Amino acid sequence: MARATDLYTEAVLFGSAASVSTGGCDVHKPGIAPDTEAALRVQLEERSYDIHVGSGVLARAGELIQAATGSPIGFVITHPIVNRHHGEALGKGLGDLARQTILVPSGERQKSLRRAAALWDELLSRGADRRSVVVAFGGGVIGDLAGFVAATYMRGIPYVQVPTTLLAQVDSSVGGKVAINHPKGKNLVGAFYQPCLVLADATVLTTLRARDYRAGLAEVVKHAVIADAGMFDWLAQNARAAARREPSAVSYMVRRSCEIKADVVRRDEREAGLRAMLNFGHTVAHALESLGGYRAFRHGEAVSVGMAAAVRIAQRMRLLPAEEGQRVEGLLATLGLPTRISSVPVVDIVKAMRSDKKAVAGSPRFVLPRAIGAVDIEVAVDPAVLRRVLVELGAAL
Repeated sequence: MARATDLYTEAVLFGSAASVSTGGCDVHKPGIAPDTEAALRVQLEERSYDIHVGSGVLARAGELIQAATGSPIGFVITHPIVNRHHGEALGKGLGDLARQTILVPSGERQKSLRRAAALWDELLSRGADRRSVVVAFGGGVIGDLAGFVAATYMRGIPYVQVPTTLLAQVDSSVGGKVAINHPKGKNLVGAFYQPCLVLADATVLTTLRARDYRAGLAEVVKHAVIADAGMFDWLAQNARAAARREPSAVSYMVRRSCEIKADVVRRDEREAGLRAMLNFGHTVAHALESLGGYRAFRHGEAVSVGMAAAVRIAQRMRLLPAEEGQRVEGLLATLGLPTRISSVPVVDIVKAMRSDKKAVAGSPRFVLPRAIGAVDIEVAVDPAVLRRVLVELGAAL
Protein backbone atom coordinates (compact mmCIF):
# COMPACT_ATOMS: atom_id res chain seq x y z
CA MET A 1 0.00 0.00 0.00
CA ALA A 2 1.41 3.38 -1.02
CA ARG A 3 2.14 5.85 1.79
CA ALA A 4 0.83 9.42 1.84
CA THR A 5 2.99 12.33 2.89
CA ASP A 6 0.73 13.46 5.72
CA LEU A 7 -2.57 12.37 7.30
CA TYR A 8 -3.62 9.55 5.03
CA THR A 9 -2.42 6.41 3.36
CA GLU A 10 -3.61 6.54 -0.22
CA ALA A 11 -6.54 4.35 -1.25
CA VAL A 12 -5.58 1.13 -3.03
CA LEU A 13 -8.24 -0.79 -4.90
CA PHE A 14 -8.92 -4.37 -3.89
CA GLY A 15 -11.55 -5.60 -6.33
CA SER A 16 -14.64 -3.44 -5.63
CA ALA A 17 -13.35 -2.03 -2.33
CA ALA A 18 -10.65 0.50 -1.51
CA SER A 19 -8.83 0.44 1.81
CA VAL A 20 -7.92 3.64 3.62
CA SER A 21 -5.88 4.00 6.79
CA THR A 22 -5.15 7.21 8.63
CA GLY A 23 -2.93 8.81 11.21
CA GLY A 24 -3.89 10.17 14.62
CA CYS A 25 -3.72 13.26 16.81
CA ASP A 26 -2.55 13.90 20.35
CA VAL A 27 -5.37 12.90 22.69
CA HIS A 28 -4.16 15.22 25.41
CA LYS A 29 -3.96 18.40 23.34
CA PRO A 30 -7.53 19.46 22.43
CA GLY A 31 -6.56 21.92 19.70
CA ILE A 32 -7.11 25.64 20.12
CA ALA A 33 -8.26 27.69 23.06
CA PRO A 34 -11.96 28.62 22.77
CA ASP A 35 -11.26 32.35 22.40
CA THR A 36 -8.60 31.86 19.71
CA GLU A 37 -9.37 32.09 16.01
CA ALA A 38 -7.75 29.57 13.70
CA ALA A 39 -7.65 29.71 9.92
CA LEU A 40 -7.45 26.43 7.98
CA ARG A 41 -6.80 26.29 4.24
CA VAL A 42 -8.64 23.98 1.85
CA GLN A 43 -6.09 23.58 -0.95
CA LEU A 44 -7.87 23.22 -4.29
CA GLU A 45 -5.71 25.29 -6.63
CA GLU A 46 -7.78 28.22 -7.92
CA ARG A 47 -10.76 27.04 -5.84
CA SER A 48 -8.86 27.14 -2.53
CA TYR A 49 -10.49 28.85 0.44
CA ASP A 50 -10.10 29.45 4.16
CA ILE A 51 -12.11 28.11 7.10
CA HIS A 52 -12.09 30.44 10.11
CA VAL A 53 -12.87 28.64 13.38
CA GLY A 54 -13.28 30.27 16.79
CA SER A 55 -15.46 32.42 19.01
CA GLY A 56 -16.18 35.90 17.66
CA VAL A 57 -15.61 35.09 13.98
CA LEU A 58 -18.96 36.71 13.10
CA ALA A 59 -17.62 40.06 14.26
CA ARG A 60 -15.19 40.04 11.31
CA ALA A 61 -17.60 38.64 8.72
CA GLY A 62 -17.72 41.68 6.43
CA GLU A 63 -13.97 42.14 6.37
CA LEU A 64 -13.33 38.46 5.68
CA ILE A 65 -16.07 38.13 3.05
CA GLN A 66 -14.94 41.17 1.08
CA ALA A 67 -11.32 40.00 1.21
CA ALA A 68 -12.32 36.55 -0.07
CA THR A 69 -14.84 37.57 -2.73
CA GLY A 70 -14.23 41.22 -3.59
CA SER A 71 -17.99 41.64 -3.63
CA PRO A 72 -19.67 44.73 -2.14
CA ILE A 73 -23.16 43.17 -2.14
CA GLY A 74 -24.38 40.18 -0.14
CA PHE A 75 -27.64 38.24 -0.04
CA VAL A 76 -28.01 36.45 3.29
CA ILE A 77 -30.13 33.30 2.97
CA THR A 78 -31.23 32.09 6.39
CA HIS A 79 -34.31 31.00 8.32
CA PRO A 80 -36.31 32.91 10.93
CA ILE A 81 -34.98 31.16 14.05
CA VAL A 82 -31.33 31.72 13.12
CA ASN A 83 -32.09 35.28 12.08
CA ARG A 84 -33.85 35.96 15.39
CA HIS A 85 -30.98 34.59 17.48
CA HIS A 86 -27.95 35.71 15.49
CA GLY A 87 -29.03 38.00 12.66
CA GLU A 88 -28.09 41.14 14.58
CA ALA A 89 -24.60 39.81 15.35
CA LEU A 90 -24.03 38.89 11.71
CA GLY A 91 -25.37 42.28 10.60
CA LYS A 92 -22.89 44.09 12.84
CA GLY A 93 -20.09 41.89 11.59
CA LEU A 94 -20.96 42.52 7.95
CA GLY A 95 -20.45 46.24 8.56
CA ASP A 96 -20.22 48.15 5.28
CA LEU A 97 -21.14 45.14 3.13
CA ALA A 98 -24.45 46.04 1.48
CA ARG A 99 -26.83 43.21 2.23
CA GLN A 100 -30.35 41.90 1.96
CA THR A 101 -31.83 39.04 3.96
CA ILE A 102 -33.98 36.29 2.45
CA LEU A 103 -35.79 34.04 4.91
CA VAL A 104 -36.48 30.35 4.25
CA PRO A 105 -38.67 28.14 6.50
CA SER A 106 -36.75 25.54 8.47
CA GLY A 107 -36.67 21.82 7.72
CA GLU A 108 -35.07 19.32 5.35
CA ARG A 109 -38.13 19.52 3.09
CA GLN A 110 -36.99 23.00 2.02
CA LYS A 111 -34.20 21.39 0.00
CA SER A 112 -36.48 21.15 -3.02
CA LEU A 113 -36.59 22.34 -6.61
CA ARG A 114 -39.63 24.44 -5.73
CA ARG A 115 -37.75 26.30 -2.98
CA ALA A 116 -34.66 26.72 -5.18
CA ALA A 117 -36.84 28.25 -7.92
CA ALA A 118 -38.37 30.64 -5.41
CA LEU A 119 -34.89 31.76 -4.38
CA TRP A 120 -33.81 32.27 -7.99
CA ASP A 121 -36.88 34.45 -8.47
CA GLU A 122 -36.10 36.36 -5.28
CA LEU A 123 -32.51 37.04 -6.32
CA LEU A 124 -33.64 38.23 -9.73
CA SER A 125 -36.27 40.55 -8.29
CA ARG A 126 -33.74 42.03 -5.87
CA GLY A 127 -31.17 42.71 -8.57
CA ALA A 128 -28.54 40.09 -7.74
CA ASP A 129 -25.87 39.86 -10.44
CA ARG A 130 -22.60 38.00 -10.98
CA ARG A 131 -20.79 40.31 -8.57
CA SER A 132 -23.19 39.49 -5.74
CA VAL A 133 -22.29 36.97 -3.03
CA VAL A 134 -24.71 34.56 -1.39
CA VAL A 135 -24.17 34.12 2.36
CA ALA A 136 -25.55 30.79 3.60
CA PHE A 137 -26.36 31.54 7.24
CA GLY A 138 -27.78 28.45 8.92
CA GLY A 139 -27.41 24.70 9.29
CA GLY A 140 -26.87 22.02 6.69
CA VAL A 141 -30.20 22.56 4.95
CA ILE A 142 -29.52 26.26 4.39
CA GLY A 143 -25.94 25.55 3.37
CA ASP A 144 -26.91 22.89 0.81
CA LEU A 145 -29.85 24.88 -0.56
CA ALA A 146 -28.14 28.29 -0.72
CA GLY A 147 -25.02 26.70 -2.18
CA PHE A 148 -27.06 24.96 -4.87
CA VAL A 149 -28.83 28.22 -5.70
CA ALA A 150 -25.49 30.06 -5.92
CA ALA A 151 -24.01 27.31 -8.11
CA THR A 152 -26.86 27.56 -10.63
CA TYR A 153 -27.84 31.26 -10.56
CA MET A 154 -26.34 32.99 -13.61
CA ARG A 155 -24.15 29.88 -14.04
CA GLY A 156 -22.57 30.40 -10.66
CA ILE A 157 -22.00 33.31 -8.30
CA PRO A 158 -19.77 33.40 -5.19
CA TYR A 159 -21.08 32.08 -1.92
CA VAL A 160 -19.92 31.94 1.68
CA GLN A 161 -20.83 29.35 4.30
CA VAL A 162 -21.63 30.68 7.80
CA PRO A 163 -22.77 27.46 9.54
CA THR A 164 -24.82 27.78 12.72
CA THR A 165 -25.16 24.11 13.77
CA LEU A 166 -22.48 21.76 14.99
CA LEU A 167 -23.22 19.34 12.16
CA ALA A 168 -22.77 22.06 9.55
CA GLN A 169 -19.60 23.41 11.18
CA VAL A 170 -17.87 20.03 11.35
CA ASP A 171 -19.09 18.61 8.06
CA SER A 172 -21.58 19.96 5.54
CA SER A 173 -20.17 23.50 5.21
CA VAL A 174 -16.79 22.16 4.04
CA GLY A 175 -16.14 20.47 0.73
CA GLY A 176 -18.43 22.11 -1.80
CA LYS A 177 -21.15 19.45 -2.12
CA VAL A 178 -24.40 21.37 -2.66
CA ALA A 179 -27.73 19.80 -3.47
CA ILE A 180 -31.49 19.58 -3.21
CA ASN A 181 -33.50 16.44 -2.50
CA HIS A 182 -35.61 14.39 -4.88
CA PRO A 183 -38.67 12.39 -3.80
CA LYS A 184 -36.72 9.21 -4.54
CA GLY A 185 -33.62 10.11 -2.55
CA LYS A 186 -31.61 12.67 -0.64
CA ASN A 187 -29.21 15.03 -2.45
CA LEU A 188 -29.85 13.44 -5.83
CA VAL A 189 -29.78 16.81 -7.67
CA GLY A 190 -26.70 18.89 -6.99
CA ALA A 191 -23.19 19.98 -7.87
CA PHE A 192 -19.64 20.26 -6.61
CA TYR A 193 -19.32 24.00 -6.05
CA GLN A 194 -16.80 25.27 -3.53
CA PRO A 195 -17.54 28.22 -1.23
CA CYS A 196 -15.19 31.20 -1.19
CA LEU A 197 -15.00 31.13 2.60
CA VAL A 198 -16.31 29.30 5.68
CA LEU A 199 -16.89 31.13 8.98
CA ALA A 200 -17.51 28.77 11.93
CA ASP A 201 -18.26 30.76 15.08
CA ALA A 202 -18.62 28.61 18.20
CA THR A 203 -20.77 31.18 20.01
CA VAL A 204 -23.77 30.51 17.74
CA LEU A 205 -23.96 26.94 19.05
CA THR A 206 -25.10 28.13 22.48
CA THR A 207 -28.67 28.62 21.22
CA LEU A 208 -28.82 25.28 19.38
CA ARG A 209 -31.46 22.86 20.61
CA ALA A 210 -30.07 19.90 22.53
CA ARG A 211 -31.32 17.38 19.98
CA ASP A 212 -29.73 19.28 17.09
CA TYR A 213 -26.44 19.66 18.93
CA ARG A 214 -26.34 15.91 19.69
CA ALA A 215 -27.04 15.18 16.04
CA GLY A 216 -23.91 17.13 15.13
CA LEU A 217 -21.83 14.95 17.42
CA ALA A 218 -22.55 12.01 15.11
CA GLU A 219 -20.48 13.59 12.34
CA VAL A 220 -17.67 14.22 14.83
CA VAL A 221 -17.70 10.51 15.71
CA LYS A 222 -17.73 9.71 12.00
CA HIS A 223 -14.56 11.68 11.38
CA ALA A 224 -12.83 9.98 14.30
CA VAL A 225 -13.78 6.46 13.15
CA ILE A 226 -12.74 6.98 9.54
CA ALA A 227 -9.60 9.00 10.10
CA ASP A 228 -8.25 9.47 13.62
CA ALA A 229 -8.02 6.88 16.38
CA GLY A 230 -6.54 9.50 18.69
CA MET A 231 -9.55 11.74 18.19
CA PHE A 232 -11.82 8.78 18.99
CA ASP A 233 -9.93 8.16 22.23
CA TRP A 234 -10.28 11.84 23.11
CA LEU A 235 -14.03 11.70 22.49
CA ALA A 236 -14.37 8.61 24.64
CA GLN A 237 -12.48 10.30 27.48
CA ASN A 238 -14.20 13.67 27.09
CA ALA A 239 -17.75 12.68 26.15
CA ARG A 240 -19.28 14.70 28.98
CA ALA A 241 -17.38 17.84 28.04
CA ALA A 242 -18.43 17.39 24.42
CA ALA A 243 -22.07 16.84 25.37
CA ARG A 244 -22.06 19.89 27.68
CA ARG A 245 -20.69 22.10 24.87
CA GLU A 246 -17.64 23.10 26.86
CA PRO A 247 -15.91 25.76 24.70
CA SER A 248 -12.52 24.04 24.58
CA ALA A 249 -14.17 20.75 23.57
CA VAL A 250 -16.27 22.42 20.87
CA SER A 251 -13.23 24.27 19.49
CA TYR A 252 -11.26 21.04 19.26
CA MET A 253 -14.07 19.05 17.63
CA VAL A 254 -14.79 21.69 14.99
CA ARG A 255 -11.18 22.34 14.12
CA ARG A 256 -10.10 18.70 14.01
CA SER A 257 -13.13 17.67 11.96
CA CYS A 258 -12.47 20.49 9.50
CA GLU A 259 -8.81 19.46 9.22
CA ILE A 260 -9.79 15.89 8.42
CA LYS A 261 -12.44 16.82 5.89
CA ALA A 262 -10.30 19.51 4.24
CA ASP A 263 -7.51 17.01 3.68
CA VAL A 264 -9.86 14.42 2.19
CA VAL A 265 -11.43 17.04 -0.11
CA ARG A 266 -7.99 18.26 -1.18
CA ARG A 267 -7.10 14.73 -2.26
CA ASP A 268 -10.42 13.88 -3.92
CA GLU A 269 -12.59 16.92 -4.59
CA ARG A 270 -15.23 15.17 -6.71
CA GLU A 271 -15.59 11.87 -4.88
CA ALA A 272 -13.71 9.77 -7.43
CA GLY A 273 -12.40 7.47 -4.71
CA LEU A 274 -10.95 8.50 -1.35
CA ARG A 275 -13.69 11.03 -0.52
CA ALA A 276 -16.19 8.18 -0.34
CA MET A 277 -14.84 7.50 3.16
CA LEU A 278 -16.86 10.52 4.32
CA ASN A 279 -20.01 8.53 3.56
CA PHE A 280 -19.47 6.20 6.52
CA GLY A 281 -22.93 5.61 8.00
CA HIS A 282 -24.70 7.45 5.19
CA THR A 283 -25.92 4.51 3.08
CA VAL A 284 -28.48 3.46 5.68
CA ALA A 285 -28.90 7.04 6.91
CA HIS A 286 -30.14 8.44 3.62
CA ALA A 287 -32.64 5.60 3.27
CA LEU A 288 -34.03 6.25 6.76
CA GLU A 289 -34.29 9.98 6.12
CA SER A 290 -36.12 9.46 2.84
CA LEU A 291 -38.54 6.92 4.33
CA GLY A 292 -39.26 9.27 7.21
CA GLY A 293 -40.14 12.11 4.87
CA TYR A 294 -37.11 14.02 6.20
CA ARG A 295 -39.01 14.56 9.44
CA ALA A 296 -38.55 11.43 11.57
CA PHE A 297 -34.76 11.73 11.86
CA ARG A 298 -32.29 14.56 12.13
CA HIS A 299 -29.48 13.89 9.65
CA GLY A 300 -26.97 13.16 12.41
CA GLU A 301 -29.39 10.79 14.12
CA ALA A 302 -29.79 8.82 10.90
CA VAL A 303 -26.01 8.78 10.44
CA SER A 304 -25.61 7.43 13.97
CA VAL A 305 -27.95 4.53 13.20
CA GLY A 306 -26.15 4.05 9.88
CA MET A 307 -22.78 3.87 11.63
CA ALA A 308 -24.12 1.25 14.04
CA ALA A 309 -25.33 -0.77 11.04
CA ALA A 310 -22.00 -0.41 9.23
CA VAL A 311 -20.09 -1.50 12.34
CA ARG A 312 -22.21 -4.63 12.69
CA ILE A 313 -21.92 -5.45 9.00
CA ALA A 314 -18.13 -5.09 9.28
CA GLN A 315 -18.12 -7.44 12.26
CA ARG A 316 -20.21 -10.06 10.43
CA MET A 317 -17.84 -9.80 7.44
CA ARG A 318 -14.91 -10.27 9.83
CA LEU A 319 -13.39 -6.93 8.88
CA LEU A 320 -13.71 -5.36 12.33
CA PRO A 321 -12.93 -6.92 15.73
CA ALA A 322 -16.00 -7.17 17.96
CA GLU A 323 -14.45 -5.04 20.71
CA GLU A 324 -13.82 -2.19 18.27
CA GLY A 325 -17.43 -2.27 17.13
CA GLN A 326 -18.63 -2.25 20.73
CA ARG A 327 -16.50 0.84 21.41
CA VAL A 328 -18.12 2.71 18.51
CA GLU A 329 -21.68 1.80 19.52
CA GLY A 330 -20.84 2.53 23.16
CA LEU A 331 -19.58 6.03 22.34
CA LEU A 332 -22.69 6.79 20.28
CA ALA A 333 -24.88 5.72 23.19
CA THR A 334 -22.83 7.74 25.68
CA LEU A 335 -23.33 10.84 23.54
CA GLY A 336 -27.10 10.25 23.52
CA LEU A 337 -27.25 9.24 19.87
CA PRO A 338 -29.61 6.55 18.51
CA THR A 339 -28.37 3.20 17.30
CA ARG A 340 -31.74 1.48 16.72
CA ILE A 341 -34.26 1.44 13.87
CA SER A 342 -37.81 1.70 15.16
CA SER A 343 -39.94 -0.81 13.23
CA VAL A 344 -39.17 0.48 9.74
CA PRO A 345 -39.69 -2.43 7.31
CA VAL A 346 -36.47 -4.04 6.10
CA VAL A 347 -37.81 -4.30 2.55
CA ASP A 348 -38.44 -0.55 2.44
CA ILE A 349 -34.96 0.30 3.70
CA VAL A 350 -33.27 -1.95 1.15
CA LYS A 351 -35.43 -0.55 -1.66
CA ALA A 352 -34.59 3.03 -0.69
CA MET A 353 -30.86 2.21 -0.64
CA ARG A 354 -31.04 1.09 -4.26
CA SER A 355 -31.77 4.72 -5.26
CA ASP A 356 -28.79 6.07 -3.32
CA LYS A 357 -26.15 7.97 -5.31
CA LYS A 358 -23.52 5.49 -4.15
CA ALA A 359 -25.39 2.42 -5.43
CA VAL A 360 -23.91 0.54 -8.38
CA ALA A 361 -26.47 -1.04 -10.73
CA GLY A 362 -29.00 -0.85 -7.90
CA SER A 363 -26.68 -2.50 -5.38
CA PRO A 364 -25.77 -0.30 -2.39
CA ARG A 365 -22.10 0.24 -1.51
CA PHE A 366 -20.85 0.70 2.04
CA VAL A 367 -17.97 2.32 3.88
CA LEU A 368 -16.96 -0.22 6.53
CA PRO A 369 -14.43 0.17 9.35
CA ARG A 370 -11.66 -2.39 9.78
CA ALA A 371 -10.26 -0.56 12.81
CA ILE A 372 -10.99 2.72 14.53
CA GLY A 373 -9.19 5.18 12.25
CA ALA A 374 -9.27 3.02 9.10
CA VAL A 375 -12.05 2.11 6.67
CA ASP A 376 -12.70 0.19 3.47
CA ILE A 377 -14.72 2.02 0.84
CA GLU A 378 -17.05 0.92 -1.97
CA VAL A 379 -17.74 -2.43 -0.27
CA ALA A 380 -20.48 -4.66 -1.67
CA VAL A 381 -22.45 -6.39 1.09
CA ASP A 382 -24.31 -9.70 0.88
CA PRO A 383 -28.04 -8.80 0.96
CA ALA A 384 -28.66 -11.51 3.56
CA VAL A 385 -26.05 -9.97 5.87
CA LEU A 386 -27.55 -6.53 5.37
CA ARG A 387 -31.07 -7.70 6.17
CA ARG A 388 -29.89 -9.61 9.24
CA VAL A 389 -28.14 -6.54 10.65
CA LEU A 390 -31.11 -4.28 9.98
CA VAL A 391 -33.37 -6.70 11.87
CA GLU A 392 -30.86 -6.82 14.75
CA LEU A 393 -31.18 -3.04 14.99
CA GLY A 394 -34.98 -3.18 15.16
CA ALA A 395 -36.17 -3.08 11.55
CA ALA A 396 -39.40 -4.96 10.90
CA LEU A 397 -39.53 -8.10 8.80
